[in-house]
Amino acid sequence: MSDKTPRLKNDDSGIDAGLVRQLADILNDTDLTEIEVEKDDLKIKVKREVTVSAAPVHYAAAPAPVAHAAPAAAPAAGAMPSDPATIVARAGEEVKSPMVGTAYLQPAPEAPPFVQPGDKVKKGQTLLIVEAMKTMNPIQAPRDGVVAEVLVGDAQPVEFGEPLVLLEA
Repeated sequence: MSDKTPRLKNDDSGIDAGLVRQLADILNDTDLTEIEVEKDDLKIKVKREVTVSAAPVHYAAAPAPVAHAAPAAAPAAGAMPSDPATIVARAGEEVKSPMVGTAYLQPAPEAPPFVQPGDKVKKGQTLLIVEAMKTMNPIQAPRDGVVAEVLVGDAQPVEFGEPLVLLEA
């Protein structure tokens, strides 16, 4: 902590130890890495260190995305509609956002995307990044599989629990 950051004491410092515990619980419940609360000249920051395994990123050539027309009664074979009702009906595993933030599909603006539909991925491979509170959080494949569909756009805001990528066996 810096010299200007108030420290938690057992006197009348104005810091609510219960609030600090609540903030720590929020970190654990939401997988956030940092929460900061400020009121007047009092500032409380609860932060935890997160270790991220540096899995190598593999790029593979994949077919260019194809724009699909509105589905008729039955979607064409290979068509991947983005309608949530249709996604739930498809076979595969949804990789969901562990936090509220902004999804980024590539490591840098000029870089190729981490994954594209059709890519084979290994467990632990980075699928995309969710930025939350200026912290980049890699979202990793929970298992080996094939990317069926990327369900979010680049720089799109995402909610906690929102499906990001659909993986097939």
